[in-house]
Amino acid sequence: MNDTTELSYPIAEMPAGGQALEIAPGVRWIRMPLPFALDHINLWLLDANDALVAVDTGFGLPEVKEHWERILADDGRPLSRIVVTHCHPDHLGLASWLAARDGAPIHMTQGEFLGGHALWHQLPGYSVEDMVAQFRANGLDESRLGALLQRGNAYRRGVPELPRSYHRLFDGDVLAIGGREWRVIVGYGHAPEHASLYCEKLGILVSGDMLLPRISTNVSVFAATPDDDPLGYYLSSLQRIKSLPEETLVLPSHGRPFRGLGARVEQLESHHRERCAALIDEIRAPRSAGELLATLFARELDTHQVMFAMGEAIAHLNYLVRRGALHRRVDNEGTIRFERTA
Repeated sequence: MNDTTELSYPIAEMPAGGQALEIAPGVRWIRMPLPFALDHINLWLLDANDALVAVDTGFGLPEVKEHWERILADDGRPLSRIVVTHCHPDHLGLASWLAARDGAPIHMTQGEFLGGHALWHQLPGYSVEDMVAQFRANGLDESRLGALLQRGNAYRRGVPELPRSYHRLFDGDVLAIGGREWRVIVGYGHAPEHASLYCEKLGILVSGDMLLPRISTNVSVFAATPDDDPLGYYLSSLQRIKSLPEETLVLPSHGRPFRGLGARVEQLESHHRERCAALIDEIRAPRSAGELLATLFARELDTHQVMFAMGEAIAHLNYLVRRGALHRRVDNEGTIRFERTA
């Protein structure tokens, strides 16, 4: 999805590598590289008087470490706290490394701490082997299954080391940082317990991956919870974000800071309605998620993108099952197929 109608982008400049750009009082924007088609992540530095607070940490790459070293050396103040929005590698990747630098505690929700450990340690339901078995049952072809197996545990490449302890965040918690209050808003669907931060005084939402200006947030079903409804959880979570003031400046993890929060939520709701309608229209006979990938993703997908695309296809199909539009059955070969209820 790429729809920016009714959104405005008030910050014309973008930070260069190794630069922290001030975009509001006490709020700086850092842009770090990623080794994917989605080639960057936005991180945020908050002034905490004689210290700094980092919100997200970047992917575990030498180049990202070099950028961090330069930024922190130029500022001269230590990190007093690290806030991780969620456990995905581009957010959690260097948290342990940064925490060790100044002895800064890591703050995150319990779902994200445990979710990261499940992926890193390849626990049952979160391992590559279990994911491949799930995708095979949902009709993905053997060639792409083989590529996913060969790729192995890519999570560890992005997160070289996991934190062994953390300060637990809850929905509604208020973090006092530099004389300003940042309220934790927990959302679901993209990650177990994604934490966004809202500062009413500044009129700023650090949205993480819950609200992005140009692409739709991935929602995927894990092998551990094959009947789960992450799309339903995500759409419900968006309603809480939509209740914030429309003039809020949204600081997303990917893309440029923007205004037009309510309009963007409505665009995403419309996008998922359209995707669900396209799936229903395509299911004239029982179809598997693998057979329906091209309905949701017409472009060529690399192995990394196939992983997200399959998870998202299953999420949309589960969403429709939960709402009575489809039902699920297993054929004689053990493949999960979906068909219309009427």
